[in-house]
Amino acid sequence: MDFLIRERVAVVTGGSSGIGLETVRLLLAAGARVAFCGRNAERLEQAARSLRADFPQAQLMSAPCDVLDPASCHRFATDVVQTMGAVDMLIANAGQGYVATLDETPADAWLSETQLKLHGVLNPLQAFRAQLAASDIGSLTCVNSLLALQPEPHMIATSAARAALLNMTHNLAHELITDGIRVNSILLGMVESGQWRRRYEQRADPEQTWEDWIGGIARKRGIPMGRLGRPEEPARALVFLASPMASFTTGAALDVSGGFNRHL
Repeated sequence: MDFLIRERVAVVTGGSSGIGLETVRLLLAAGARVAFCGRNAERLEQAARSLRADFPQAQLMSAPCDVLDPASCHRFATDVVQTMGAVDMLIANAGQGYVATLDETPADAWLSETQLKLHGVLNPLQAFRAQLAASDIGSLTCVNSLLALQPEPHMIATSAARAALLNMTHNLAHELITDGIRVNSILLGMVESGQWRRRYEQRADPEQTWEDWIGGIARKRGIPMGRLGRPEEPARALVFLASPMASFTTGAALDVSGGFNRHL
């Protein structure tokens, strides 16, 4: 699909696995030049080798970066501009979930979850903001979660932090559009991951297929589509929102949950 981003420069944080890696893959397939980062240098290199094998002509770079460290983000931004040129799109994907109820959540988890969800976006944004403002298609697109609107008691700190991120991105959309930067996000439901694959390997019934096993979990959780999302599905939503295909969209939070949402 032509997302109108051929030869444009995109940056993806948390791009070495899962949704981030599939987003990088889709951007390359659409002809973009892509830089991606993560904290694990070995996993970054493995991802880069795989991508170069699939896209031998692509303009691609990867580098370690800690999105919670402003200096690390600025170093990464400098390297990206020197290597790839001016940046047009920033996709902020770094993040994780903290599984715990109120009584199980230590005091420092509230701060660490909020720091990761907010500063994991703010630090890369500050590092690339001037580049995005100079672009004629500048955009910031964030990976958020349905937890922002539909909190879960077993992820209470993450749910609160996700709600804060939704609030912040809505405000950023109104403030940054004066610089020509669109800001959007996606709200994830349950998506297949390495963690789910590991749980599948430990299943009680060794004869049960992956499709039947994961479908049972989806039905138990009440996902109308009867399955979990595949990483490439939210990746498509991210690339669409980041691209000029969504040129009149800012401040949006696109639900990518297979109908798991229970709110209006």
